[in-house]
Amino acid sequence: MAVAFRGGRDGVGSGLRSFFTYRIFISALFSFLFLATFSVFLNSSRHHHPPHDHTLTSSLGRTFLALQSDPLKTRLDLIHKQATDHLTLVNAYAAYARKLKLDASKQLKLFEDLAINFSDLQSKPGLKPENNGNALEEDAFRVLEKEVKDRVKTARMMIVESKESYDTQLKIQKLKDTIFAVQEQLAKAKKNGAVASLISAKSVPKSLNCLAMRLVGERINNPDKYKDAPFDSAVEDPSLYHYAIFSDNVIAVSVVVRSVVMNAEEPWKHVFHVVTDRMNLAAMKVWFKMRPLDRGAHIEIKSVEEFKFLNSSYAPVLKQLESAKLHKFYFENRAENATNIKFKNPKYLSMLNHLRFYLPEMYPKLNKILFLDDDVVVQKDVTGLWKINLDGKVNGAVETCFGSFHRYGQYLNFTHPLIKERFNPNACAWAFGMNIFDLNAWRREKCTDQYHYWQNLNEDRSLWELGTLPPGLMTFYSKTKSLDKSWHVLGLGYNPGVSMDEIKKAAVIHYNGNMKPWLDIAMNQYKSLWTKYVDNEMEFVQMCNFGL
Repeated sequence: MAVAFRGGRDGVGSGLRSFFTYRIFISALFSFLFLATFSVFLNSSRHHHPPHDHTLTSSLGRTFLALQSDPLKTRLDLIHKQATDHLTLVNAYAAYARKLKLDASKQLKLFEDLAINFSDLQSKPGLKPENNGNALEEDAFRVLEKEVKDRVKTARMMIVESKESYDTQLKIQKLKDTIFAVQEQLAKAKKNGAVASLISAKSVPKSLNCLAMRLVGERINNPDKYKDAPFDSAVEDPSLYHYAIFSDNVIAVSVVVRSVVMNAEEPWKHVFHVVTDRMNLAAMKVWFKMRPLDRGAHIEIKSVEEFKFLNSSYAPVLKQLESAKLHKFYFENRAENATNIKFKNPKYLSMLNHLRFYLPEMYPKLNKILFLDDDVVVQKDVTGLWKINLDGKVNGAVETCFGSFHRYGQYLNFTHPLIKERFNPNACAWAFGMNIFDLNAWRREKCTDQYHYWQNLNEDRSLWELGTLPPGLMTFYSKTKSLDKSWHVLGLGYNPGVSMDEIKKAAVIHYNGNMKPWLDIAMNQYKSLWTKYVDNEMEFVQMCNFGL
């Protein structure tokens, strides 16, 4: 019993001693570490800082912040990044405004001021860490942070307000650039189209060339058969209805003549004066010899060269047509020769185009004559034109003006003092192509002399470009009687909008423009009005494949 008790007491005492020994050891170790740390701290403070009351607290804070990352530093970096990003955005919108030519706008000024403010903020010392790596003061940082956030908020509001309008302005600018580029392409395409159309319209089609060649061949093969017919006194009879047609196109002349005869009530009273050039004279005569006029109508065919009075000493236009200067204008492709492409039409080099101004001299025994272009079709009896009282005027014609279009100002150069003095730019223009001329009034008014006067003055093309309508408007100014529009409907060679009702009521329809009815480029809706007068029974028409 005694042994057992002693052993129990010894075991308990040994455990207690071990426990207290461990506690003493741990306490001693912490005490030693504390004293060592405190000693190091005192030595450091003694070397670097003057002694004062709050040295200990401040030094402890800085030491532990140095051992860890500064939380204000992270926020500073974020604010610096925000300021930089918004400065870039503000500068971008300011650049857009300058590109859109909004330099004087209020928004541009605001953006520029805001960009300056951001730049000033970035240059502040407080927005950058101290060079010695110490942490920022909390109060100063909060003031700086608020200022930056206010500027960022202002920038965002301005961008939201401006974004839609600026984006729209950019789209408008891009659209304007696109429109300008398309307009440039369109202008180029129109010019190329005009040249192609002119070439197509004024080149001799294969079918027309074929017809002329076959007619001339027929004349060569049968010279006795095509001798000139004896003189027909009807060509000088002033009591008959006389027509003047000047052309080198055989098929076109035949359609004009045939349409008149087929619609005339008394065709035997109608006389046609056809004038062509020397090259096409034989073909024209053979055609009307092979296909004589029906119902007793009369025809006279001559060449320009048979009118001996037409020479360069009398007709100024002949002198000009022979000049090297005019040929240079037509055939040399230089910048100083640039002009409207339609004035490069070779018909302006043909005297056939100017014969209309010499009608009294060409037909001295006649009192009235109806001038017809070769691209017209007569749909009714037109003898009523001879019965119209022209009130002493020389020319009876249909006026073409409407609104501000087709007035004298569009045809003549009113910057020239003589034109400005003599003519009214708002005077209504009229059309060549179907004109009833009183030749006696023409002679009385000396219109040919007036035409020569204006033609001589225009040798340098300072009064008008080219063509016969401008000198016609000048020569017959205040000497033209306006006719009812149903006598002469124009535009079938270029205007697809001419109504069929208007065409049906017309006595004469005119294919003025490049889309002539004998060409492949003719407008289909009007072509049949011309083709129905083509003599398809003529063997050469079939052989030359007119495609009618």
